[in-house]
This record gives sequence, structure tokens and C-alpha cells, in this order.
Amino acid sequence: MLGKKERLRTDVLIIGGGTAGCYAALTIGKTSDARIIVAEKAHIKRSGCLAAGVNAINCYILPNRTVQDYVDYATKDAEGIVRDDLLRTMCERVNGTVHELERLGLVILKDDQGNYVARGNRNIKINGENIKPILASAVESLEHCQVINQLVITDYIVKDNRIYGAVGFHKETGTIYEIEATYVICATGGASGIYKPNNPGFSRHKMWYSPFNTGAGYAMGILQGAEMTTLEMRFIALRCKDTIAPTGTIAQGVGAKQINGLGENYESVYGITTSQRVYGTVQEQVEGRGPCYLGTKGISPDQEQDLLKAYLNMAPSQTLRWVERGQGPATENVEIEGTEPYIVGGHTASGYWVDTHRETTITNLFAAGDVAGGAPQKYVTGALAEGEIAGDEIVRRYQDQGEVPSVGNEPWYKEAIDAILKRYVAQQGANDDSTLVRIEEQEQRLQDIMDIYAGGISQAYKYTEESLGIAKSKLQALAKDVEQLQANTLHELSYLYELRDRIVVGRALVAHLEGRKETRWHSFGEHGDYPNCSDDGLVYVNSVYQDGEFQVFQRPLVEKGDTYEHTN
Repeated sequence: MLGKKERLRTDVLIIGGGTAGCYAALTIGKTSDARIIVAEKAHIKRSGCLAAGVNAINCYILPNRTVQDYVDYATKDAEGIVRDDLLRTMCERVNGTVHELERLGLVILKDDQGNYVARGNRNIKINGENIKPILASAVESLEHCQVINQLVITDYIVKDNRIYGAVGFHKETGTIYEIEATYVICATGGASGIYKPNNPGFSRHKMWYSPFNTGAGYAMGILQGAEMTTLEMRFIALRCKDTIAPTGTIAQGVGAKQINGLGENYESVYGITTSQRVYGTVQEQVEGRGPCYLGTKGISPDQEQDLLKAYLNMAPSQTLRWVERGQGPATENVEIEGTEPYIVGGHTASGYWVDTHRETTITNLFAAGDVAGGAPQKYVTGALAEGEIAGDEIVRRYQDQGEVPSVGNEPWYKEAIDAILKRYVAQQGANDDSTLVRIEEQEQRLQDIMDIYAGGISQAYKYTEESLGIAKSKLQALAKDVEQLQANTLHELSYLYELRDRIVVGRALVAHLEGRKETRWHSFGEHGDYPNCSDDGLVYVNSVYQDGEFQVFQRPLVEKGDTYEHTN
């Protein structure tokens, strides 16, 4: 199964060829001669959250708005638990990334005066079905950049809290890659598949977030002792029922309000932050006033056609559903529901604890995009901006430091590599066709544990101290059982590591949910024992994994206008 070993040496290793990873490569490649390797477990042309395209840029500073306006919006939506310095440095760059994407070929809709067509206060409309191929083509044209597709990175190489590269295997050839790197950018996205999804069985991967983003970057950092932040701010998307298509396109595109089964607008009752929109929908259902809808009935024919076209760009299943039913949004309201919870730093503040250069607490390891914590409401342009920020800092260090000596022949380095290879060998050896079934059974076991005991859909997203304690115990037992699994093929081995990563993230999440003794975000963090928001909760809940246990602690907020660096 696993074959030859290939050893590579590079200046910069970018793990994940999605939105942030591609833009980081472009930033470094255009401004330096540093050698770059992009390791992507799928293919960069159609990988990550932009694989199917997108029909709007949701983070853009319009001419009548300011950077501070966006920072204030994101801060309010997260009930104050944000890194003000990260939001500011991100927002200062988002418009520049849009202009660069347009230069590369992205079609942005414009009015008769040549201005971008706005959708709401922070969004602009695009024809974004080819946004990922556009980014990928630009990366592939870089002179000093090597893209390795189908490469599953499983482990960082770390000594004395400094990263020296990573190890993984190729899903098609079985080649084991040992990549020594001076700098590493983690851009692997967030984590899906931790909770039981809306749709069961064969359709279980029809979900809001990319099903291929399984928390690998989080897990590798956690296992090496990186500090994580705000994992307890889960993200639950409000979506069109069954298709799990976006609702913002309808709400902002035609001004549709959320209404219950009685036709009542319930937005004003619960509030309109992201979490409140989900919470209101859940409560209306629980209290017997469901189903809940977006009130589109009666919109104009032109508005209906705009919606049909918009969903073809990013969620064609919704358009197909309208067509096959013969009932469009103008003739019937669109039923909505909440998804299972996800961990994603592009919408909430969950992820690595980073400084303003997006360096993690592990020296020379950077995090960008959904995997980086502290700056919610990033969306596409925020991920691009963080890739640029990390890339700029790496270029500065690369130019200052020059050539860095290799550590590949150091005894500790060889020992670290040998330990990973030994594990790979132990994980091979299955010789029957039932191994994938066993891996999937354990994945379902994980999702059942999280759903029932850590606040999934079946519990209306609510959890308690007692239920979290049970989740913690069951996850520890599950992790031990999974260590005994073996794979029959390379694809099964990749699934096995995805399962490992999800369990690691699930355990970290439970520790964070235990650490926040309040309900600051309804549904996102619905603590049954602490149902109210507390003044003592205006802190970051952070964690470090040490000696097999999660050490959870608090950090004070970075106040408006202040800046945090790891040297503070």
C-alpha cells in the first residue's frame, strides 16, 4: 500500500490549497524567490470551500462604509468575543484582494456607472463559479512553487515548540513525503463531520460546510501543543431544508423575513445576529409554531429568476428542487432549518491562537483562513487577506534570515520521522473488504456521541455539565478504539486519519464547552446549566493539549485599538 519515501526540502510549506493557501502562495511567489510547496489532499482546481463556486463576496468595504464599520459588525455578531487587532488587520486588506481577483479574471457585477453591484451593506455580487480555478491557475504559474495534489499531510515535525516541516502520504501512489520546511502555513480549513448531520445515510455529506474539511490542521496543532481559542463558539448555519442551500442569498437578495408556521415574523422576538436567527428558528419549532420559512411568497417574477440563477452558481440542488416541484419561491415560502454544529474560524472565532502576523504559538507555524481563530466573518476575502498577511511576514523573515541550515540529519529529526513511519506500518495490514465499514461505524459513533451529549440537532443544540462529562469519557474510549483500526487501501488510510482528526477536534471542543460557564451565543453555545450571558464571560477561552489532557484557561480581551503579539 504505502511505497517509497521521498524527502523534500523547501523554504515554505503550505498545507491546504484552498482559498487562504492559494493566496499565501501567490503573495510569497510574487515578492520573493522562496521555494514553495503546496500540499493539497484533493486538487487545488476544485478543493476547499470554493470548490463549487460562490455568487457573492460577503466581506467588502463599500464606498460608504469603513473598516471600523465591519469590525463593529463582526464584534456585535460575536457578542464581543473577537480579536479586534485581527479583524482590523484583515479588513484593511480585503478590498485589495478583490481587486487582485478581478485582475486574475474573476467576473464582478457592475452597474451602469461601473461600480460594483452591492448586496446589502458589506457584500458585492460576482459570477464566482470559476473562482477556485482562477486562483489555482495563478498558483500553478508561479516559478518557484511546486503543487502536490492528493497529498494527505498527517503530522507536523516539531521540536522545542518550533516547526520544521511535516509528513504525509500520497493517496494515489502511496509515496510517503517527508517535507522539511523553514516556515509552514496551515490553511486546511475548519472541521465538519463531528456531529450527526441533517441528512442521514448515503446523503450524510450533503451539508453546509465542505465535507472534506475534517479538522486536520486543528488536530495536528493540538497534538503538538499549539494554543487554541474559542472552539466553544460553534457555527450552525441556517439553511434551506433538505438541500442545505444558503439562506442569505434569499434574505438579502429579496429581503425575505423569517416567519413561523402561523405566518408570524419572529425575527424581532429573538434578534438578528447569526446565532439568534438559528435560535429563533429552533425555539419556534420546539414551542410548536413550526415549520419555519423565509417568506418569499409574492416576490416578483424578476426576483424569482434572480434567485434561480443565483443558486445555480453555488447550490444548484435548490434550483433543481424548485424546478422539479413546479413551485418556485414566488409561489411558496422556503422552509428553513439549522445544520449540525461546525468548527470554522471563518464564520466564528474558533481556531489557532495567533498574533497579528497570523503566527501560532508554535514558532514559524502560521494559520490562515478558517483554521485561524479570533476573527469571525472572514468569508472569502478575509481568508485571502490572512493568507496575504502570513505570506508577507514569511517573506520578511526569509529575506532577513537567508538560507537556514537543514536539520534533516539531526538524530531527533530522524527519530520523529521514524515514529511516524512506524505508525503508518501499524495502520496497514487489513486484508478484507470490511475495513471501510468499520471506519464508517466509528465515524457514526463519534457523531452520535457529539449529537446526544455535546449539543447536536437532536438536543436542540443544548448541553449540560453532566452530558459533557459523558461525552468526554466516551470520546476517550473511542479514540483508543480507533487507534487499533487498520486500513486496506490508501483511501481508507486517508479516511482513518480524517476520523482521528475529527475525534481530536471533538475532544478539544468538549473541553472548551466545559470551560465557558454561560450561554453567550444561543444555539452556538447553548449551556443548559448556565442559560444566561455572564459579565465574567468577556474573556477568551483557550486551551493547550499536554500529557494527554486539555488544559483550559482564560485570556483577557484585546481591547479596541490594542494589539496582541506573542511577546506581550
